[in-house]
Amino acid sequence: MPCLANRYQVEHTERLRCTFHALTGRDLIDPVLSPDAAAEALFYAPFVVLSHHAAPDPLLTYGNQTALKLFALSWEQLIQMPSRLTAEVPNQAERARLLAEVTRRGFIDDYSGIRIARTGQRFLIQQATVWNLTDHEGQLCGQAAMFREWQSLEDREPEGR
Repeated sequence: MPCLANRYQVEHTERLRCTFHALTGRDLIDPVLSPDAAAEALFYAPFVVLSHHAAPDPLLTYGNQTALKLFALSWEQLIQMPSRLTAEVPNQAERARLLAEVTRRGFIDDYSGIRIARTGQRFLIQQATVWNLTDHEGQLCGQAAMFREWQSLEDREPEGR
């Protein structure tokens, strides 16, 4: 789990920050923060950040505290979970189409879709940015998503910021 002992996974956070900025021209987190401070700030940010690796059926590789809470997952559950399971089966084809488009274009900035927590709680995410993660050689190594807005579909009360 990202924590002080492992510097909140600073290397992965730097990959998230750098690729997000390179593709969108925006900053995921305050750009003046040191890598260590940015990693901690991203983990405790009030918006959701998730990532998965680039395998054919990718596993989640990162989720900040807001993501863990929203998806009702522990860190151990998150990193063992195929990212496709964040969507219900009927929505998985749309999710796959979205990820193929992100792979082709580099990022999308306006994704909305229904997701599901481990508990079965369904929620609508809105205005999500989904982007490709690349390694130091520029090779695709995964994808990430960030969103600030979500709404429970059970009670229709707005959540997030």
